[in-house]
Amino acid sequence: MPQPCPAAAPAARRAGCEKAPELSAELKPRPRSAGTAALTAHEQQQQTNLPIFKLKESCVRRRYSDFEWLKNELERDSKIVVPPLPGKALKRQLPFRGDEGIFEESFIEERRQGLEQFINKIAGHPLAQNERCLHMFLQEETIDRNYVPGKVRQ
Repeated sequence: MPQPCPAAAPAARRAGCEKAPELSAELKPRPRSAGTAALTAHEQQQQTNLPIFKLKESCVRRRYSDFEWLKNELERDSKIVVPPLPGKALKRQLPFRGDEGIFEESFIEERRQGLEQFINKIAGHPLAQNERCLHMFLQEETIDRNYVPGKVRQ
């Protein structure tokens, strides 16, 4: 029978120990054109060993507006303190700038780090893990904005 890992031991790094429950998400920016508009979608890859999630691995594409949707849903329907998102890029979208605006590599990397930090904080919160909107955000190809908010049951 596997033994639980000591609290100080990194998860799953010691032989003979059970892996600590966890969920991790990694983002990879994917700039693309959508008709006349250009945008950056983030390929989001998740891995988890938490039993409440039906998929142990998933990969979805999300835009900044999808992260805003998740934040708003959690603020409205859950009892957790939702961390802030990285700021909007309104000034970077102005025409006649001397740089690449929202497609500048340093901006994309800064935003990726902020979004990844946001989703990992949310996904790691035990109360948020029961929220239907988080499950949909992490594991469904498309977000049904007409879903019925509620809790996920094991």
